Amino acid sequence: MKNDKNIVIIGMPGSGKTTFGKALASRLGREFIDADDFVVALEGKTIPDMFAISEDYFRDAETRAAEALAAKRGLVIACGGGVIKRPVNIQIFKQSGVVVFIDRSPDDIVTDVDVASRPLLKEGKQKVYDLYDERIALYRNAADYTIANDKELSFVLNELEELIKAI
Repeated sequence: MKNDKNIVIIGMPGSGKTTFGKALASRLGREFIDADDFVVALEGKTIPDMFAISEDYFRDAETRAAEALAAKRGLVIACGGGVIKRPVNIQIFKQSGVVVFIDRSPDDIVTDVDVASRPLLKEGKQKVYDLYDERIALYRNAADYTIANDKELSFVLNELEELIKAI
């Protein structure tokens, strides 16, 4: 893959986007950006504060962040789990990058992730299953490539790195 293309990682909250993004960026000598952190820096508000205004407010901020990030080159970007709720975000990211979906089963997410620390998951574990059902088709349709996060981290990371190098 050309070094100037961004690698855009999408998936459910708790799927491993940030973990794999940081490790992949390190292996490839690229800059890593957590899109949620970028939104916070851009807006000067926390994500819970933006959601307190409205989810639309946050989603608008997320689209502005997508535009700013897509204008950069050579990044590894871990997106927020809901970035696929607005197709325009994926269109923006695909202008300068390749979109990789980290697919992790809701069973693995609920047994491994502190759902209380996730703004959209505070309603409990059932919310993970509901979100997965609601979003799985959106993730699959948005992705250029899919990696299953169903093995040891190092194995999945090697698979992801091989995929990127093969593109």
